[in-house]
Amino acid sequence: MTVLVVDGVTNVRDVGGIPAAKGSIRTGVLLRSGQLSGATTSGASELRARVRHIVDLRDGEEVAAEPSEIDGPDTTHLPLFLGSVRSFFEADTSLDDLYLHLLEESGERLVEAIRIIAAGEPTLVHCTVGKDRTGVTVALALSAVGADRDAVIADYALTESQLPPERNRRIAAYLRQQHPEAVHAIALATQSPAPVMRRLLDMIDERWGSAAGYLRAQGMTDGELRDLEAALVEPAAGAS
Repeated sequence: MTVLVVDGVTNVRDVGGIPAAKGSIRTGVLLRSGQLSGATTSGASELRARVRHIVDLRDGEEVAAEPSEIDGPDTTHLPLFLGSVRSFFEADTSLDDLYLHLLEESGERLVEAIRIIAAGEPTLVHCTVGKDRTGVTVALALSAVGADRDAVIADYALTESQLPPERNRRIAAYLRQQHPEAVHAIALATQSPAPVMRRLLDMIDERWGSAAGYLRAQGMTDGELRDLEAALVEPAAGAS
C-alpha cells in the first residue's frame, strides 16, 4: 500500500500493490482515509484528481458536526454503526466486540459499500478516523478477492502510526476524564493492533467459510463478487 499526502486529511493511502492469489491489488482503485472535512483547497483538488466516488461510513451526528464538502466525486453515505459512536465509549466496548457488532448488525451496508468498490471506479472509503469502519470494510473487500492475509492485516495496523500524536494525546486525556473506569476506550479511539484484525478474519473463516462467504450471506451475489475481483485484482503476467 502507498501512504498519500493530502493536505488537511489524515490516514490517506492507496491499497494498490498488495499481493493477491491471482495477481495484485490494482493501484488507484481503492483508497482509504479519515474524515475529509479538514481538506484544504489543494487537498480537495488532490482527491478530485484521484477518485470518482466517496463512501462516507459516518453516522448522521458525525456528518453534521464535520461535514465534507468536496465537489466532484459522487458521495454515498452509509452509516455502519447502529447507534452513535458515543455509545460504544459509554459501554466500554472492545475493538473485537465492535468489529463483531459491525459484522452482525451492519452486513447489508457493508455489502452496499463493497458493491460501490466493485463498480470499478476509483473509490475512497472513509469514516472519522479511517480505522474501524473503514478498516473492516477494506479488509473484507480485499480478503474477498484473495488478498494476502498478512498484507491485509498490515494495512489495517498501519493506521495507528498515521494518526497525529497530538490528536491521540488530546483524545486520551479527554477519555480518561470522561470514562475513568474504562478499559478499552483509548484503544477504541487510537489503536489498530494487528492481532485484532487477525482474530476478526479468522473468526469470519470459522463462521462463514471466508470473507466472500460472509458477503454472500449478507446478499452479495457471485456475479458481484466476480465484479469485485475484476475491479480490484490486476492479474499476474501470463495469468488467464
